[in-house]
Amino acid sequence: MIRAAMLAGMGMLTLPAGAQQATPPQGRDLQPLLPVERVATFKGAMPTGVTVAPNGRIFVNYPHWGENPAFTVGELKNGRTVAYPDTAINKADPQRPGETFISVQSVVADAANRLWVLDTAAPNLGTPIAGGAKLVAIDLATDKVVKTIRFGPEVVLPTTYLNDVRFDLRQGGAGVAYITDSSLKGPGAIIVVDLASGRATRRLSGATVTSAEPDFVPTVEGEWLMNRPADGAPTPFAVASDGIALSPDGATLYFSPLSSRHLYLVPTAMLRNTTVDEAALAAAVIDLGLKGASDGLDSDALGRVYGGDYEHNSIRRLAGGQWRTIAQDKRIIWPDTLSVGTDGYLYFTANQLNRQAGFHHGVDRRKKPYELLRIRIGAGPVLLGR
Repeated sequence: MIRAAMLAGMGMLTLPAGAQQATPPQGRDLQPLLPVERVATFKGAMPTGVTVAPNGRIFVNYPHWGENPAFTVGELKNGRTVAYPDTAINKADPQRPGETFISVQSVVADAANRLWVLDTAAPNLGTPIAGGAKLVAIDLATDKVVKTIRFGPEVVLPTTYLNDVRFDLRQGGAGVAYITDSSLKGPGAIIVVDLASGRATRRLSGATVTSAEPDFVPTVEGEWLMNRPADGAPTPFAVASDGIALSPDGATLYFSPLSSRHLYLVPTAMLRNTTVDEAALAAAVIDLGLKGASDGLDSDALGRVYGGDYEHNSIRRLAGGQWRTIAQDKRIIWPDTLSVGTDGYLYFTANQLNRQAGFHHGVDRRKKPYELLRIRIGAGPVLLGR
């Protein structure tokens, strides 16, 4: 705090009044930390999402954030990543935005042996391209697209950034998907999608719990993380609802804004029930308290919830009502997406997001390669299938 006060006093940076700064990780106790293993490295574009299919296949994605990746969805094979399901669909076609991948933020394998691709259609975090925002299912047995759900302007707003998704295939005719809108400029939300009809609804849109916390300023690698353009004054990095996770019975959805240290839960039955108004839904949300500042979340079959802690190069776990740091390593530089595999490991990308040029007056501090890491947690994923 002395260093922070000196910097502010010297005019180098002014924090918003009442800014919430980093707190030490809580609940570490005397249990040993889990060893961190490297799974793969990435020497090209920065990855965000990762998923491990039930049969062990690993998929990653690279959003178009200025690095012009050769493809936006890939499969890890023999230590390298190749375009998935093929090169053609990974070439964005402005004339066919609903049929080609534009800029994918998340990939998630479900219990029915499908890979779901969440396409923001928002290169460089900009306004989504009309007709491009979609959820695409690929059959992992045939590597063919079997379903595409496109989102209309009533769901994907000009400010929307589709971020993460979880599935419960037992609900309705073909299952339901829950998606976070992690907008940087507009309302955050949980988007509920009926997979049979493709009908989607924004829930908790603009609610306090899906919004960035006011005056939230995280400390990452010893520095306040704020937008610092090359030719402008610093501004808060305010990102709405981001990571989500489902309980093993599918009854509870956990979620958190990226610009927050709180974890929230909401009953999924109320999210799906459109007769429940927004006020009643917001009143049903429970604040589970401080967990650390997370990008990605996930849960395991034992009901434990995991969150990255990007302020402390850590992974944390909620079990028995207590958060505990279970892994901490200098290589965990911005743990992004988390994915529990059937092999009992928790996989996560470490992509150095905080080192991007937009946070450092136009200077890109990232050092390749980026990494895919894992820790052994001894439990499988939440797979809600029929």
